[in-house]
Amino acid sequence: MANGRAYVVLAAFAAGIVLGPGAALAALAASADNGKVAFVKHGCWQCHGFAGQGSVATSAGRVLYDTKLPFDVFKAYVRDPSGAMPPYHVEILSDSDLADIYAYLESLPQPKPASEIPLLKQ
Repeated sequence: MANGRAYVVLAAFAAGIVLGPGAALAALAASADNGKVAFVKHGCWQCHGFAGQGSVATSAGRVLYDTKLPFDVFKAYVRDPSGAMPPYHVEILSDSDLADIYAYLESLPQPKPASEIPLLKQ
């Protein structure tokens, strides 16, 4: 657990160097609990599912819970997306709410591999 905390602090420090101190502070201040509320409030779940699992019908199957995007890239995409996703400008979705949503998505557990799901073994 201590190594995990050290990694978060190191990543925040690196973000501060690369992106500026505001990005590092926003990353540390983000709340996964608040992000879950914002994810539902702003309708993200309608296309991406409640667990960020995506949908073939609405998000071309894009999975959000396992995003490898750094926060600044995630933020840039949400603000100016391609495809059918509407833009969520800062007047609609604050930077703080967006950081919380990112923290929520990052907090979601990885699903079990198909080989560990009994129904899929049949």
